[in-house]
Amino acid sequence: MLTGFAARGKTRSSSSKFTVPQRYFLHFYLVAVMLTTCLVVSTWFYAYRKMLPLSSESLHYSTIASHLTGGSHVFSIHKVPAASVEHKYLVWQTVFVLLLMEAQVLRRLHETLNVFNYSPSARMHIVGYLAGLFFYTMAPLSLGSSCAPEALSYAGDQIAEFIVKGRARMPDLEVDLWKLLMPFIKLGWCQWIGAAIFIWGWLHQLRCHAILGSLRENKGADEYVIPHGDWFEYVSCPHYLAEIVIYAGILVAAGGLNITVWLLFLFVVSNLVFAAAETHRWYRHKFESYPQSRHAIIPFIY
Repeated sequence: MLTGFAARGKTRSSSSKFTVPQRYFLHFYLVAVMLTTCLVVSTWFYAYRKMLPLSSESLHYSTIASHLTGGSHVFSIHKVPAASVEHKYLVWQTVFVLLLMEAQVLRRLHETLNVFNYSPSARMHIVGYLAGLFFYTMAPLSLGSSCAPEALSYAGDQIAEFIVKGRARMPDLEVDLWKLLMPFIKLGWCQWIGAAIFIWGWLHQLRCHAILGSLRENKGADEYVIPHGDWFEYVSCPHYLAEIVIYAGILVAAGGLNITVWLLFLFVVSNLVFAAAETHRWYRHKFESYPQSRHAIIPFIY
């Protein structure tokens, strides 16, 4: 049953019941872009207006651990707003992580529209489609859960005040570009190591998707060939491997101690490892000359 739900594209027959075209992947990224953009704008606006200035002094280790885990409410998505240094860092960290997510979903939206030429026979199960919609709805909400409620509330109050007072009675919004970006420089080493891991996976997935998109030169042609180049020389699904690396980077950038982000990462790993195993099996069955040295998703291991 799980194999049937997870099958998509080349591993899913066009005659199967309860399926939708694989090009419906576009819906995932439209939802993700709209939701992530809303969270980025509202949280960044809230951080700029209410969470400055940041202390230039280094935080004590216990303080860092406290703000990374959400204090004593690690399992709660509702945090009590506070103007402490720890809370300010947490809000700016959330903006940073949401910006990484925005970079990911914007690129995936672009690739879906302009890089991939989906085969007319490529389909996925309706359960897989609904699971994708659920994931790309919950992923941005999970990454912003530590302070999104207060940020959205603040943005809503500002909009309501604008409606009541009108533009003429509202103070001018002056944006200082340096103040807008400087807090990111003061974030901890976790955020920048996570960003480096994210960029590494992001660039490799960009390259792997370009290779896959170039395989079918005539749009609509229903023919598969063995991909080569980049991480394809090591695994059958390097774009899935890169996705895992991307979310590992997001996990580290989020502090590595947030249970909600860990659940998000584990969902990505379990889903993609399972899908990669099915794709690898399909490749080996389809092509007699398929490279025997390639593994499914983890080089030299699996």
